[in-house]
Amino acid sequence: MGGDDRRTDEGGDDPGSTRNDGGEYERQVRDAFPELDAITDEDLRERVVEAWTLGLRRGGWRDIHEIPYAWNIHEVSNVEHTRGVTEIAVEAAAVQRNRHGAAVDTDTVVAACLLHDVGKCYEYVAHVDDDLVDPDPRYAGEAIPHSLSGYALAHEVGCPLAVQRAIPHFLGEVPERTLAAELVKSANAASSNAITQATMGLSLDEWVERYSRTSD
Repeated sequence: MGGDDRRTDEGGDDPGSTRNDGGEYERQVRDAFPELDAITDEDLRERVVEAWTLGLRRGGWRDIHEIPYAWNIHEVSNVEHTRGVTEIAVEAAAVQRNRHGAAVDTDTVVAACLLHDVGKCYEYVAHVDDDLVDPDPRYAGEAIPHSLSGYALAHEVGCPLAVQRAIPHFLGEVPERTLAAELVKSANAASSNAITQATMGLSLDEWVERYSRTSD
């Protein structure tokens, strides 16, 4: 992977590079997501790490755990939510496979779950502790929903198409959804419902109606 040109902005010209070097971000990602070990394809595992590393650096984050679950829910981190989604989806995939004989690729499901909210590195930069460096305006900001910027990161680092298609989980941007995509979407809804209920006493639908920046 190191021989291609996907990391063209890693030098000193990247506003995010002065806060944290790539190696430190990579360590944070690996420590935050032990679920990476469930991805048997080493190349795919490294692409997931790379997508997170790019997002964190460009967003100017100091620590991966600082990214909140939602712009108005800070009691739960994005890492906690992402791990919950992955756990739910993996268990659901096992049921689909063992009970119903469905052909579910675990690597695809785990990778897509771990990347489904990586776009929050870009979208939630209003919550960055920016005493050292501002987020990179070429990438970061609220204009693009995180499911789309997350897809863009997965595409940029060369994740397989099956993983890319499962990342736009909320807005329904991708037609002909796959089984892996449905597992990610349903696991995300289950985790999100639990979080909005526990923190705000709202169902996910109620939260979306009241607070979502992408609903009509």
